[in-house]
Amino acid sequence: MHHHGYLWTGPKQRFDDEALRRPPPPHPPPDASRPELIQRHREVKAEFPVVDLPPLETAYWLIKPAKLIRGTWEEPKEAADWLGERLVEYAPRFDSGGGREGARLAMLVGSAVERLGWGGDVTHGCYLERPSFLSVALVCCSPNRSLPELPCPARRVSRREPPAATPR
Repeated sequence: MHHHGYLWTGPKQRFDDEALRRPPPPHPPPDASRPELIQRHREVKAEFPVVDLPPLETAYWLIKPAKLIRGTWEEPKEAADWLGERLVEYAPRFDSGGGREGARLAMLVGSAVERLGWGGDVTHGCYLERPSFLSVALVCCSPNRSLPELPCPARRVSRREPPAATPR
């Protein structure tokens, strides 16, 4: 087992586009559906696996392109340290002053070590100044607890395999 790190920052309005943050339904809408519904399903099916937006379910980062991986670690402590470094880096821009406190950030890192140690994923998000959002995630890989059928995105690249099909 290893852990991949992901980071996304961007406009809150883009983050709020939940259609591109969730996998498309497994079956397309019926042929008799409104044309815009059919078109939207096609767009989401094509874009969800490749768009850089954080997925609503953390494990779905694993179907995204490997180029979005910000780091890979074997040990939970190393992965959690990366998380802590990112939180400290962005803390001056946090919209909430309470989120910047060193004790709170240290607690998040300690909690991440524990969760990663038993195979869980970790995601933290917060609003930044302006209407922006920060999402930082650590995803257990090979296998992931919640979606064990998803292959490692880094191994897909080394083998030149296509992205995994969106399950469900």
